[in-house]
Amino acid sequence: MTVELSERSAKTVNPELGVFQSPGKLRFILSLLLLLATIALYSPVTRAPFLNYDDALHVTENPQVRSGLTWQTFFWAFRTSETADWHPVTWLSHALDCELFGFGPEGPHTVNLLLHAANALLIFLLLENATGFVWRSWGVAALFALHPINVESVAWISERKDVLSMLFFLVALGAYGWYARRPGVGRYLWVTVAYALSLMSKAQVITFPFALLLLDYWPLRRVGLACDAEDPPKQSLDGAPSYSHAQQTFHAPAFWKLVVEKIPWFALSAVSALITIKVEADATQSQLPLWARLGNAVLSYVKYLGNTFWPANLALVYPHPGVAISGLTVVLAAFALVGITILAVTFRRRRVFFVGWFWFLGTLVPMIGLVQISVHAMADRYAYIPLLGIFVIVCWGAAELCANWHLPRVLAAASAAVVLLALGIGLHRQVSFWSDNIRLWTHTLAITTANYTAEDNLAAALISVGRLQEAMPHFERALSIRPDDAMATLNLATYLQMMGNYPAAIEGYGRVLQFTKVPSLLVNARVNRGYAHYSLRQYDSAKQDFEAVLRLQPSNWAGYRGLGLVAQRTGDIPGAIHDYQISVELEPSSVGYLLLAEVLWSARESEAARAAESKAAQMSRDLNDDAASVKQLLSN
Repeated sequence: MTVELSERSAKTVNPELGVFQSPGKLRFILSLLLLLATIALYSPVTRAPFLNYDDALHVTENPQVRSGLTWQTFFWAFRTSETADWHPVTWLSHALDCELFGFGPEGPHTVNLLLHAANALLIFLLLENATGFVWRSWGVAALFALHPINVESVAWISERKDVLSMLFFLVALGAYGWYARRPGVGRYLWVTVAYALSLMSKAQVITFPFALLLLDYWPLRRVGLACDAEDPPKQSLDGAPSYSHAQQTFHAPAFWKLVVEKIPWFALSAVSALITIKVEADATQSQLPLWARLGNAVLSYVKYLGNTFWPANLALVYPHPGVAISGLTVVLAAFALVGITILAVTFRRRRVFFVGWFWFLGTLVPMIGLVQISVHAMADRYAYIPLLGIFVIVCWGAAELCANWHLPRVLAAASAAVVLLALGIGLHRQVSFWSDNIRLWTHTLAITTANYTAEDNLAAALISVGRLQEAMPHFERALSIRPDDAMATLNLATYLQMMGNYPAAIEGYGRVLQFTKVPSLLVNARVNRGYAHYSLRQYDSAKQDFEAVLRLQPSNWAGYRGLGLVAQRTGDIPGAIHDYQISVELEPSSVGYLLLAEVLWSARESEAARAAESKAAQMSRDLNDDAASVKQLLSN
């Protein structure tokens, strides 16, 4: 049996706490300050739109999610591999958003913000409870809450999986600390359930059992030496008490006993990894050689550290250098990483440095790009959990330097305030880029090079506001950077279709089908090509595309509408009624109901036709405009 943590603060009043009078009151005030600062600085993000990059797949054009919390959605969430991820809990959270807030972006943005604030609070409370250091723990939580590198995880609705998996991850850590103090089956099950929920939110947490082994070394001290160099000084800045050598001795279980203890959690990690590999198999967009992936991984570690200490140019997408990666730069980066690692091992008695560094290295492994799913070099959102290790090193290191150099409390507090103020300003700036899609992608292009993904999405954002001519150069630049870019090819074909050049659009959609295996891109290409064939009155070809869409995505409303149009134009009125009815059940819309009413009138089902028209009138913002759209569709 292990004893209580040697760094736990005493349950006595520290006279240096001043007006707070007690540790409990100080903890409450700091918790409140942390929450208020986080919510205030992130509040502009609640007015941001959906991002035109993945948000459609996760929410706005996902009929299962938009149907809310139904049994059908529940079972779908556990079966689907859409977006090349298996995260049923995240899917259900998106469905709950639609159930509670409707289909606008403000509700999901608010939930993301509240989850991030809750994560920051949990970090503070868990770390303070485990170590007894109030101010250091609060500093770690404040860095996490206010660092601009975390904006991507909070401001991007599709990254609900980041903030949600982190929440369950922290709950699992807290439950593990509870279990470590007094092991038991019930407490073990709490850890297991929380970890399983975290994995079902995002698989990036598969390193959880390895992270627990680090925590066994510090701060839980279930393994290792009894007395270390960084034990609390007699007069620490936090007022944490010092202990005699006798107080620091305890029974430490053998390392392998701790490993065996975690075998069920290792098993959960292995199952999650296998599921992830399976669902991501068809989404792999890069066939980069191993040496290029390893080189990029080394560089990415260093770049994450650079962005942590100088978060000036944070981009939504960082293009992968591919085989053009600089060998010399990789070697220098590798020397830096190896050097820091050797220091961490050499001075492992400085447990905070050892644990913080290996936390950063280890928890980042699943996202470092050794298995290249996309063609991005790195992503800010991947650092959401790993940077906790660096923040711990910074806060503990700064506090110990201040104590060793006997710096006045006022100077130490002022320095910390300056750092947090600078981060707050940087956070405000980074949040402002998310105010609209055009501004975000323009900023991304300004700070990156050869970024065809940003070119694609900026062009799409320009098209969405009617700036078609401005979009064309971005599509062309994207294709010049990567000729087999499926997204740019799809968008360019869509533009040609909007301009009425249907043969060229059909040719472009055909190339998309050759360039990618990503289901969402295949569905969009098939749907659009079906409508292009329909516009050319090539009804057999259109029907083939719409049927292919429904094989890929059985609940696609656009596919059913397309089949309904083809059936109506070829005289199959019962078939048209059937397809239109399914379409409006999946995606109720005024245009859909007007199409259904039109074919019901043709079938002389006047009562049903009037009911459909009534529903269209209730849903429409401009019934005349919708009627014109229906007339245009039926004129082909």
